[in-house]
Amino acid sequence: MNFILSIVLSAMAVLILVLIPWVGVGALNLSGFFGVFLPYVALIVFFVGLVYRVVVWACSPAPFRIPTTAGQQWSLPWIKYNRIDNPKGTLGVLIRMAFEVLTFRSLFRNTKMQLAAGPKIGYEWEKWLWLAALAFHYAFLTVVIRHLRFFTEPIPFFVQMIEHLDGFVQAGIAPINGFMTPGVLISGFVLLGAVAFLLLRRILIPQVTYISLPADYFPLFLISGVAITGILMRYILKVDIVSVKNLTLGLVTFSPKVPDGIGVLFYIHLFLVCVLLAYIPFSKLLHMAGVFLSPTRNLSNNSRFVRHMNPWNYPVKVHTYDEYEEEFRDKMIEAGLPVEKEGAKESLWLKRLKR
Repeated sequence: MNFILSIVLSAMAVLILVLIPWVGVGALNLSGFFGVFLPYVALIVFFVGLVYRVVVWACSPAPFRIPTTAGQQWSLPWIKYNRIDNPKGTLGVLIRMAFEVLTFRSLFRNTKMQLAAGPKIGYEWEKWLWLAALAFHYAFLTVVIRHLRFFTEPIPFFVQMIEHLDGFVQAGIAPINGFMTPGVLISGFVLLGAVAFLLLRRILIPQVTYISLPADYFPLFLISGVAITGILMRYILKVDIVSVKNLTLGLVTFSPKVPDGIGVLFYIHLFLVCVLLAYIPFSKLLHMAGVFLSPTRNLSNNSRFVRHMNPWNYPVKVHTYDEYEEEFRDKMIEAGLPVEKEGAKESLWLKRLKR
């Protein structure tokens, strides 16, 4: 599919999603539907879809060891092997998974091929992709943790600590005509910047553009919409935070009540978050759970000293060579094919003499 069409379709889909709560709440006054019903439905779809996908992956056959190896395998005592990149035991696998999940180690070691003058083939470290991915995931995690303050009372200590660290850039502006900007929380801007980098990468790099589909652009536009509406609510178009927390606490305690005067922008933000939650189990965003079930990551490479048999193999009747020769010996001898039992030739000659 043409990449421009993919971008346009994805952007239009997110724009339509923005218009739905704008019309539903602003014109039709369906605040209860968008503030109570849809969040519950989105959470149910998310958890049911997540459990279903994880169960399907967990039940998939993986009888053989197929880890991605990037180092020396364990073999002989005097040959040093790579305990992390090519682990032979559970401890090595745990260390490898920790590096993969926390630091994106495989992406850190990723390279891209390019033609240089000559022409010559050169390889370049994809450090900016690794940094953008790291910034995106940790900023997203920070935003999620910060938002726990709306669902808890009292607010846990770790949430306050994360929010304090996230807002170490105190760039509040003095009041001007009653307007005041709160302290800047950098995670929201880092998230938006990382998404912009990943989106531009798919647009500007021909090799990446060629393999990109609407399913690649849509989540980037959707997450951008979530980040932009959140930034607008915090710094520009203020909403009643007390009413928002009353609504979210009601959702958590299963006693929902929709306060008045929250503002349409909040419902747009909430609706985009609900769509993102419901979309995750059916998209590549579910790699956050799939990485733990990937046999290329969670298996030790012990094939040299442990034999792995496929337990799902159905029983097969084996036709050995002895049985094959016993069945076709006379025909093999007549055709001049060698046989292991030489005495069989004499028996064939005796049969012919008797005739």
